[in-house]
Amino acid sequence: MANAKHLEDLKAGWEALAVGDMDKLASFYADDMIFVLPGQNDVLEGREAFRAALDGIGQALPPGFDIKDLRYCQGANEIVNVVEFTAEKIPNGSQCAVLFKFGNDGLITEERWFVDTEQWKAAF
Repeated sequence: MANAKHLEDLKAGWEALAVGDMDKLASFYADDMIFVLPGQNDVLEGREAFRAALDGIGQALPPGFDIKDLRYCQGANEIVNVVEFTAEKIPNGSQCAVLFKFGNDGLITEERWFVDTEQWKAAF
């Protein structure tokens, strides 16, 4: 199971995203982390590249993207979030899953989004 600190840090990371504190959000990630974007074809490597991408987060998310609920499913050194969200073109809402893997130092080494790719594309 992921430990309590992993869960605490992950919740703090979502909170940092919500208030736009991208430096704090990036601090929860390892230097050599990877981020796999929706569609699974694009991969960011390294915290520096991830932090730079966070400056353009508005372009990466569908217009009006709003998280309505987060559920946490814990495993061995990983947590999967089930994310319930709405967007302008998805007013009735949808769900996606986000996998977070943690290293021995407690930092996130991998973040991978699992979305309905066709729905995601249509939301833009």
